[in-house]
Amino acid sequence: MTDISGGEKGKYGTVKIANEVVSIIAGLAATEVEGVTGMSGGLTGDITEMLGMKNLSKGVKVEVGEKETAIDIFIVVDYGTKISEVAINVQENVKNKVETMTGLNVVEVNINVQGVNIPKEEPVVEEEPRVK
Repeated sequence: MTDISGGEKGKYGTVKIANEVVSIIAGLAATEVEGVTGMSGGLTGDITEMLGMKNLSKGVKVEVGEKETAIDIFIVVDYGTKISEVAINVQENVKNKVETMTGLNVVEVNINVQGVNIPKEEPVVEEEPRVK
């Protein structure tokens, strides 16, 4: 947990934010960006799993200090998207959401593209001509 009050007891006490909270905020912010299919478990993860309600911090690694944080995000992008634009948009959205919600200064957001999602084509069913 990080103490965002700098260790000083405020008027009403201290505020502590768990690392898991920062991870969840960052993961949700990343998946809000158009072009991000889902999160990947990163280097230690197995085959890419799309983000579900099971583990909202999947694909996110955070290092939280007293007043600042560094975040690593592991994503899967949609085929056909411009990866550099998606990555920049993820960085901006994650930085804004984490800073707004926690008050921590985000010093870096590192994006690791772990895969590309290629949509499955729907099978084409051809109808046989009807005999009259």
